[in-house]
Amino acid sequence: MNEETLLKRLRVRDPEAFQYLFETTSDKLYRVAVGLLRDEAEAEGVVQDTFLRLFEKLDQFEGRSKVSTWLYRVAYNLAVERLRKQRPTLSIEEEPENDLLMMPVVLVDWGQWPERLLTDAEVTAELDKAIAALPETYRAVFLLREVEGLSTEETAVIAGISTGAVKVRLHRARLFLREQLAESLLASV
Repeated sequence: MNEETLLKRLRVRDPEAFQYLFETTSDKLYRVAVGLLRDEAEAEGVVQDTFLRLFEKLDQFEGRSKVSTWLYRVAYNLAVERLRKQRPTLSIEEEPENDLLMMPVVLVDWGQWPERLLTDAEVTAELDKAIAALPETYRAVFLLREVEGLSTEETAVIAGISTGAVKVRLHRARLFLREQLAESLLASV
């Protein structure tokens, strides 16, 4: 279903349109929420609240972005709101204070590693741990861009930051992950 048709059907409260949107976006929204919150029950709550907001506030949607981008933004905001309740001093919009600690000490050439090692389940587990260790500001951008495959512009809209900030945070996230994986993989070789 194309975006224009979907929006028209959503505006007249067509249950099939809501069902279609839920089926095509709920898993993606859940992955972003669980990636930020690291709590499956909380992430499920975020997805439910996101679709509740869609139903309640659809008339306020101006159509300047895709409906799915708007839903990502709502889910992102709800997840950040829950993070702030858990840790009241958290600001996901600010850069981490220990930003210099994010810079890698050693750069590893991944092209020299055997492919079987790079696709190993242990490596996947290490990557998951490294992603979980990212500061929230970087983890959010990394999940939206690399896991969900959203564009830089969509990520900027969802996170409420500039495209330049998205690029910087994504670069720093990649450097951090590269170093984390290098340390764990070098230890296992």
